Amino acid sequence: EDPTAVRGAFASAAHIVSIELFNNRLIGGAIEPRAALAIPATGNAKLTLLSSTQIPHHIRRMVAEQLGLPESAMRVIAPDVGGGFGYKGKLYPEESIVAFAARRLQRPVRWVATRAESFISDNQGRDHATKAELALDADGHFLALRVNTLANLGAYVSTFGAAIPSAIYSALLAGVYRTPAISVESIGVFTNTIPTDAYRGAGRPEACYVLERLADRAADKLGLDRAAIRRRNLIPASAMPYKTPIGPTYDSGDFPRLLARVLALSDYSKFEARRTAAKKTGRLRGFGMACYVESSGVAPTRFAGALGARAGFYESASLRVEPDGAVRAALGTHNHGQGHATSFAQILATRLGVPVEKITVTEGDTDLVPYGTGTFGSRSIAVGGCALDRAAGKIIAKGKLIAGHLLEAAPDDIAFAEGAFTIAGTDRRLSFSEVARAAYIPHNLPLDKIEPGLQDTAVYDPPNFAFSNGAHACEVEIDPDTGQIALIAYWAVDDIGTVINPMIVDGQVHGGVAQGAGQALLERCAYDPAGQLLSGSFMDYTLPRADDLPFLVTECDETQPCTHNPLGAKGCGEAGAIAAPAAIVSAALDALHDLGIRDLDMPLTPERVWRRIRDADPISPA
Repeated sequence: EDPTAVRGAFASAAHIVSIELFNNRLIGGAIEPRAALAIPATGNAKLTLLSSTQIPHHIRRMVAEQLGLPESAMRVIAPDVGGGFGYKGKLYPEESIVAFAARRLQRPVRWVATRAESFISDNQGRDHATKAELALDADGHFLALRVNTLANLGAYVSTFGAAIPSAIYSALLAGVYRTPAISVESIGVFTNTIPTDAYRGAGRPEACYVLERLADRAADKLGLDRAAIRRRNLIPASAMPYKTPIGPTYDSGDFPRLLARVLALSDYSKFEARRTAAKKTGRLRGFGMACYVESSGVAPTRFAGALGARAGFYESASLRVEPDGAVRAALGTHNHGQGHATSFAQILATRLGVPVEKITVTEGDTDLVPYGTGTFGSRSIAVGGCALDRAAGKIIAKGKLIAGHLLEAAPDDIAFAEGAFTIAGTDRRLSFSEVARAAYIPHNLPLDKIEPGLQDTAVYDPPNFAFSNGAHACEVEIDPDTGQIALIAYWAVDDIGTVINPMIVDGQVHGGVAQGAGQALLERCAYDPAGQLLSGSFMDYTLPRADDLPFLVTECDETQPCTHNPLGAKGCGEAGAIAAPAAIVSAALDALHDLGIRDLDMPLTPERVWRRIRDADPISPA
């Protein structure tokens, strides 16, 4: 941040636009509540804790520390979990309490949250009050950005609670735009509410919402098309790698390409005809758009250390090839609905030429996977997948040593492709399974140079974040008599680098859009002045249902892979939740534009919209 440059830009700006907005507090609603079961140590068995967590290795470290035990004396198992969304990626008191009680009583102790307990004990998300100003020149080029945010941290700081509105949120306030000077002040405040922490997106949806609302406001003030002002300010692909004035360096991305594609998919050029047709039926139709960039692949260990983390953010992967060529993989990531067993198996099948059905993937057990970080921050493929790729490379390297000896060739002359080791330029070959069998029946191997067996471990620590990005658009119709908003259509074009499994990616984007739509239209966590939660059940806190959503059109652009990891992968799990709130609010405000309505706070409930329409001062036609 350069306050002097920001002040100078605002002083010389031809136009200044400002907004005040509120990013509403959210409550997680995973299908499975939190649960923990502790089993005391007996004989050779360790104290074992089963927990519905996203981070078993960190839970082992922290609970062992609290109990005064060495980590080696404790085992944490996190089986497949029914949803996490970030708020299950933290240590909660119940995990330590059941472990303590099991040791003291020498009996298993189990705790399972009721849904009501989840509402009043699980970490919550968002809750920002922001004032932001954008300075522009006479042609609509962004000159400077000034953002002041009050972030409600709750009663005390949770694991990432202070980092989200500071380091994570502020680092992405350049967004996809060329804004030469940026100043951010984010103040965390303590209140008598439940702590806030990571919830799908964690700081990135808040940043996107600020920037896209400002872009729309600037377009309105200057009389420009909303797509035009974005095109005018987007960072071009030719500028990559691009260092933002707020800190991060984007390694890749073609932001103009994605915006152009989503506008083409949505037939934006013919929208006014659709607006006119809706008006004839008494409906107000609006079009919204949002561009975003996110720091996925969390996170370089050096970055975590700079924030005060007492752990590394690398990921580990171990591979063991069986004598019949089957592959067993064990990773420090965790599966809670992402389909890791499929995606990781696909990586190995492609790398090793082994059929997917001969690959098994293990996660979530600290005895089977000695160390790891877990799953959060869209990191499983971008970090865990790269550790897996690196481990596969070590297996191939040893396989070449074995194949070279058996084929009487130098290891450097051995090539590996499509599941076979060959002498380059010849038809002499050994299959992967033949090499695996030879590794375990080493009658003809020089054991002083090649150890029996075929297994290895790799660790990957990302050198930088993987900067996923995209452009989303949607159309809504509003019934002016009731304030009801119908989400008519939604389009998403995302750059998540290399796509491993398109169906899983579509599912992740769909789920994120659904959660983003929930924030934009339905969800509101409310407290009374004394700190009593008012939205303490699903009778009072509305989640989106299937009939709240239209058919979603999604595409991935793979032309800009991540340049610093071996898979070229970027994260995808949070994309929809980042862009959807901004896109949907943009569409609603567009629909209400001619009524003189320029601002609405989320969620855009029917009552809130109806009241604003009732109190509106329509703009007279020119």
